[in-house]
Amino acid sequence: MSEQMIEGKITRISGPIVYAQGLDGCGLYDVVDVGEKRLIGEIIRQDKGNATIQVYEEDTGMHLGEKVVCTQRPLSLRLGPGLVGNIYDGIQRPLKSLFSGQDKESEIDDSAFLIPGQRTEPLDSSKVWHFDAAEGISEGCKIYPGFVLGTVQETPSILQKIMVPPDIRGKKLVKFTGSGDYTIDDVIGLTEFDEEIRLAHYWAVRKPRPYKTKLGVSEPLITGQRVIDVFFPLSKGGTAAIPGGFGTGKTMTQHAVAKWCDADLIVYIGCGERGNEMTEVLTEFPELIDPRTGRSIMERTILIANTSNMPVAAREVSLYSGITLAEYYRDMGMDVAIMADSTSRWAEALRELSGRMEEMPAEEGFPAYLPTRLASFYERAGRVDTLCGQQGSVSVIGAVSPPGGDFSEPVTQHTKRFIRCFWALDRELANARHYPAIGWIDSYSEYADEVRDWWELRNPLWWQLRLQALELLKSEQKLEQIVRLIGPDALPPQQRLVLKVAEMIKNGFLQQNAFDDIDKYCSIEKQILILDLIMEYYRRADAVVKRGALLMRVTSLPVCDELVRIKMQYPNDQIEKIEEIRNRLDQQLGELERSYSSRRG
Repeated sequence: MSEQMIEGKITRISGPIVYAQGLDGCGLYDVVDVGEKRLIGEIIRQDKGNATIQVYEEDTGMHLGEKVVCTQRPLSLRLGPGLVGNIYDGIQRPLKSLFSGQDKESEIDDSAFLIPGQRTEPLDSSKVWHFDAAEGISEGCKIYPGFVLGTVQETPSILQKIMVPPDIRGKKLVKFTGSGDYTIDDVIGLTEFDEEIRLAHYWAVRKPRPYKTKLGVSEPLITGQRVIDVFFPLSKGGTAAIPGGFGTGKTMTQHAVAKWCDADLIVYIGCGERGNEMTEVLTEFPELIDPRTGRSIMERTILIANTSNMPVAAREVSLYSGITLAEYYRDMGMDVAIMADSTSRWAEALRELSGRMEEMPAEEGFPAYLPTRLASFYERAGRVDTLCGQQGSVSVIGAVSPPGGDFSEPVTQHTKRFIRCFWALDRELANARHYPAIGWIDSYSEYADEVRDWWELRNPLWWQLRLQALELLKSEQKLEQIVRLIGPDALPPQQRLVLKVAEMIKNGFLQQNAFDDIDKYCSIEKQILILDLIMEYYRRADAVVKRGALLMRVTSLPVCDELVRIKMQYPNDQIEKIEEIRNRLDQQLGELERSYSSRRG
């Protein structure tokens, strides 16, 4: 990083937007220290030395004429060991360190809030990490961007690869210290251009990290949530949106996916949401046990907390910070999942900053470049061949909070252009305490065809059961409109059976209790087995009703209640006990089938 400084002075202040002059030599998106408190800011517009700066901290009390210092480097994150398990704000300030460093003897209890101008290192520069050099690496070795020099065991769940940074020009190591114990500031390698390689390096947040090639997405991100995995799957490297009004369960759904999905690393971005929701994440996640490792889920999680009472400008950059962290671990060959909660609050930050810069507003006051900014975020997702020669992915799941649950508003509509998986939350389902409240009529997934081959290898029934169940639920919706007019008794028995089985699918399959020890996570084997049993019941019940059986006899079989209770009664490792229900289903329906077959005869 350059040590050269350029100084200017403040000429105008408009909330988080500050205008300064004398910054002729500065570039767009360069970082600046603003005012006497040295608040962190970023140049977002340049006009002959008159710079427009967005300040990422609370600037109340700032005066005209105060000094602005430009360091001539873009807003960057420090990437290296120590990221996982940490909690940052939108500009990579570690909140735990900031909290522990505050003055506890003050009479005013302001410890819950950030102090403007307070600084601390994003990574602990005093911590010593053990570096294991890769086999065959020595002085004189040829290198390239992404070349793996060795590894550091960052947490018991994450083995971090130490790679040659993408911006290194050197092609040869002229110095290499080998395995040993180092801090992130210690130099472990030197190129022929005297470029120093350390365990950590900086990367600009608005600049996508490079890769070799972008690949197709063919493997689903398994979440353990039945409505997602079976009906509306998301691929590793895919993009999804969760739109819904207040109280429909966006955050709850993202929490469930973050806790149980089979990604190697989770980046959770709380962007402009209520502080109590982020508090819930911060208190819950350390206590959760990862079902794959049996250890704390925080050992593979990075949290970015930028709540609604924190500066609006930092909210705007928090999404870029999160995606940069995700790309860093993707480059090591990991599958990373990002939860952005919520992109609507991020768009509102754009709108506020745009208004203060007196830009021409577009629809509903949002800036005209809203679609471009959304695209620049979602397009950084994907599955790629990394520079180190492995495959990695970044999957993005963004919550959208349309006012009043109106999906026709700009943020939701523009988001639909850039995502391929749409989990639309339904107000009626949420009011009925049906969670996840993902509506099966408005939701869709364009990844279903692409993950079909993966499912065919594991369970060939997935595709057929999915289509049959969705068709039955659509039929039930049409019948419900008739029922509202004339009542269910006017329907023929077969259509009333459709209503009954649809209710079984909703209660016994789609509804999932995040607080139940058994039901909170459902393996793919159990998911398919539950749906297969319900659809087998429907096929055979429909056939026996056609032969003249009384609908009451068919729907009052004891096995009907068993089918609905499977999800909470049998753990994932008791598949054989679930299979026993098939025997009871066969026995009870078989008696009815034989009875009405003999009557026909």
